[in-house]
Amino acid sequence: MMTVLFIIAAVFLAAVLLQIKPPSDSGVDMEQVLPIWKVENDCILSKKGDVTVAFKVTLPEIFSLSSDEYDSLHHNWLKAIKVLPFGSVLHKQDWFIKSKYNPQYKDDNLIMQASDQFFNERPFLSHDCYLMITLKGPDRKPSSSALSTLLRKNIVPPELKDTKRMEKLLEVIGQFKRILSDGGLVHLEQLTEQEIVGSKAAPGILEKYLYLGGGQNGPELSEVSFKPEWKVGTKTCRLYSMADVEDLPGAVGPRIHYDPYSTDRTRFSVGFSTPVGLLLPTNHIYNQYMVIGDPAATYKRLEGKRRRLQSLSAYSRENAIGRDATQDFLNEAISEARTPIRAHFNVLCWTDEPSQVKEMQNLTASALAKMNIVPHQETDGAPQLWWAGIPGNAADLPENDTFESFAEPCSCFLNMETAYRSSNSPFGIRLGDRLTGVPLHVDISDEPMKGITQNRNKIVVGGSGSGKSMFMSAMLYQYLQQGAHCVVVDVGHSYQGLNKLVDGYYFTYSEEDPIRFNPFYLPPGEVLDTEKKESIKSLLVALWKQSDERYRRSEYVAISNALKSYYEFLENNTDLFPCFDSFYEFLQEHFVKELEADKVKDRDFDMANFLYVLRPFYRGGEFDYLLNARENLDVLNQPFVVIELDNIKDHAILFSIVTMITMELFISKMRKLKGIRKVIVIEEAWKAIAKSGMAEFMKYLYKTVRKYFGEAITVTQEIDDIISSPIIKEAIINNADCKIILDMKKFQNKFEAIQQVLGMTDKGRDLVLSINRANEKNRNYREVYIELGNQLMKVYRYEPSPQEYFAYTTEQTEKLKLQSYIEQYGSIEKALRVLAAEYYAQHKLLRA
Repeated sequence: MMTVLFIIAAVFLAAVLLQIKPPSDSGVDMEQVLPIWKVENDCILSKKGDVTVAFKVTLPEIFSLSSDEYDSLHHNWLKAIKVLPFGSVLHKQDWFIKSKYNPQYKDDNLIMQASDQFFNERPFLSHDCYLMITLKGPDRKPSSSALSTLLRKNIVPPELKDTKRMEKLLEVIGQFKRILSDGGLVHLEQLTEQEIVGSKAAPGILEKYLYLGGGQNGPELSEVSFKPEWKVGTKTCRLYSMADVEDLPGAVGPRIHYDPYSTDRTRFSVGFSTPVGLLLPTNHIYNQYMVIGDPAATYKRLEGKRRRLQSLSAYSRENAIGRDATQDFLNEAISEARTPIRAHFNVLCWTDEPSQVKEMQNLTASALAKMNIVPHQETDGAPQLWWAGIPGNAADLPENDTFESFAEPCSCFLNMETAYRSSNSPFGIRLGDRLTGVPLHVDISDEPMKGITQNRNKIVVGGSGSGKSMFMSAMLYQYLQQGAHCVVVDVGHSYQGLNKLVDGYYFTYSEEDPIRFNPFYLPPGEVLDTEKKESIKSLLVALWKQSDERYRRSEYVAISNALKSYYEFLENNTDLFPCFDSFYEFLQEHFVKELEADKVKDRDFDMANFLYVLRPFYRGGEFDYLLNARENLDVLNQPFVVIELDNIKDHAILFSIVTMITMELFISKMRKLKGIRKVIVIEEAWKAIAKSGMAEFMKYLYKTVRKYFGEAITVTQEIDDIISSPIIKEAIINNADCKIILDMKKFQNKFEAIQQVLGMTDKGRDLVLSINRANEKNRNYREVYIELGNQLMKVYRYEPSPQEYFAYTTEQTEKLKLQSYIEQYGSIEKALRVLAAEYYAQHKLLRA
């Protein structure tokens, strides 16, 4: 008969929600079976006079809280619980559903298509958290396994029509919500009537619970039976309860240590109940119930119990122990003003595959054991506990399945964490959830500017081989796809693959093909403005004068006049190509005459000396290639420009000139490209740049770039440089609100100094030292720590698809292989597809 009632009740509720007519010959008055009467004013009303308000809860993301934040969150829950009236029930229901990643968009871009293909159907646990607060009917008797509304008829009590009672509940709920939200870690949003009962387009929480739905395909109509085995349709269910104090741990706290991410110097924390949350990789619901007790009535009842045990203590040691425990409970309750609670917690798990039932049971039992809880699988009481889990029916929780305690330890059992979330911002980069690698959209530039950071600048730190270059290539590629302009100053040829992929400008030096620029070139439609003129003047002065030489005002005016006359001359001689050679010839043949006409004396401007010093940069000179480029000319409008300094970083003349051209190039982009994101990346070259007298420029850049919708990024791997360099500390760290750190395990013994220089908290230190400590086997990825404004700290995965990996790799053998495939197949896109096909074939062979 019990099984029949369950099936009838479930089918009827589904019929109501989905507007399906129930069978007329069932022979049972189904309205007398279901505990829910109706939903009115977004409140769930039960047939026993209970009123429930339901919320969707947004929790902090897993692995993102410090020990102090766990304590603070626990304290906020306590304060909120204490405002609930006596007799009310707090029911928190966390849903964890096995899901698969489906790309949300289709992109014609090769790399994004490859990433979508790579992550397609990647399994992960989706998490939804609901909070129901129920005010019991005033004359409601305590429920028990034998008196559950599942097994007896109901009539709607008149108390549900008492508007004052509803107003009282809503007032208390408002206080509860405000207290919990004021902590800044939890957000509550009340569920609407449609979200509770559902619609034709989407199921509500009632329907989802009855059919254990909520997956990607939604719930399906199915039978519910408990004999011979508990099943909901094809789903085989198990329920593990935490209701017997003998099975519970002797001590609890808001957090526990998570050993996989801990070191001998740090202790990484997760929430106490996280093992039965996101760390339990199976379909499950974690139900948490707290029934708020009346202190006076509770103390009176327990005092009577203590006296009975006292009188029987001489006959049994168990009675003596029970007496002492009751005495201790009463003493603590009265002295510490504790809130008495009757609590119950259970984990309802299920699987569609009968072959996986044993594994599911083992996983759940293991998760409970990690909390020091003895696993107890419910059999006889499972139907009543499942029935009480119906949203709005928490008051029907059997009292004999609860244990007496205080709010302080009970609230430790609340699940405090959820899965990683994507940013709401339209701009961002693709990173991965730390647990599963499922792609996330993460904005570390724009969204944090709304109260978290004051600039978009970044510093990227990671040891050799930690994956810095691959991460940076991926980030810049995604920046470029969203319309940004990027200038990279590199040492080590880390961006060759990315440059080929986006068809950018790549400036580098070799004996066969020296580095070439043309600062005199003006793209069609542009004119010589003040910005351009000042840039060229600064370059000419730098070529002419030593850094310790001073120049007179008359010399500066003469150079300015020379440039003005030169560009006027170009307008009248359109067949003349603008470059240093033609400028030098103009000075020799035409500007000399202007100086004579204006009677400019040599002491005011020594033209002969000027031409002599600049002669090495003219045709036939030692550096005649440097300023006379005829390709890669429109650097202002080219989104991706790489200046590779590896072969000239120790050359006194070339390095200083190239550095100056680079900085002037970025300043030109910064000031002329209105409304376009500008990014400059300075790799290990920052050390040489600082030595060449550009330290002040770097300080200026980091302080100014934010005003022009730009961001400066410095990348380094030399930890000693971070600790000792005043340039890093004063110019970069103090003006970089985003810190990106990769694997630092090899520096963990001297991380305190790094932590101090970077201004990191202990929470940040623990997160950084947890990187790559428990990576998933058989997956090729690195973890990356991102800190924003010393407030938001999180570790993400960066897991490249095979196409991304071969495009961004810095391994010489792989770069040579890519180059040979490009030559063989005619384009980098075809080469990457072939390399990816080879990778998948090899991976499939290895798995087989």
